[in-house]
Amino acid sequence: MAINLQKGQRINLKKDNGSTLQNICVGVNWGAIEKKGWLGGTSKQAVDLDASCLLFDENKNSVDVVYFGQLLSKDGSIKHSGDDLTGDMSGDDGLDNEIITLDFSRLNPNVSSVAFVLNSYQGQDFGTIPFASIRIYEGTPSRVSEVFATYNIAKGENFSGHVAMVMGVFYKKNGEWKFNAIGEPTKDKKLEQTIETVKNNYL
Repeated sequence: MAINLQKGQRINLKKDNGSTLQNICVGVNWGAIEKKGWLGGTSKQAVDLDASCLLFDENKNSVDVVYFGQLLSKDGSIKHSGDDLTGDMSGDDGLDNEIITLDFSRLNPNVSSVAFVLNSYQGQDFGTIPFASIRIYEGTPSRVSEVFATYNIAKGENFSGHVAMVMGVFYKKNGEWKFNAIGEPTKDKKLEQTIETVKNNYL
């Protein structure tokens, strides 16, 4: 059963056969900005988008942050593929530039919310990027089993003028993990601000 959630939808992660989904990936694919020159030529301007993962306990305290400066969570359950500083310089190659993987079976039991966010490191407006898409899916970086949510932030009108967004939140309720597809831009300029936004508005 294919699931592609729209913004604001929530799902339970228990599968039809009774098993619970275990491995999640969040992949972000984007391109460099094309600038037109004086003589009709074009040049490419690198774009540095940063996918990050925020972990909170049931009291909304920040437990851990996985981002370009810390590629592995303290409990080893979350891995970041590494910082991509440019985006696709030669057009869309169809591959994710940054991927964060989450293994629920290894997650610290004190964690009750796992939020995924995206920030434009140099403050480049999402609306100026030629293509930028996000997908949240079950599987591994090399095997996509089922896509839960996709967002096209370069073409979505509500993302223009923004440099940060909340992709979605996995949260534990009555001992079961569920997913809230958020897909909303925020007014934040830095990751530290986005952490506070998530804590105050999305948990």
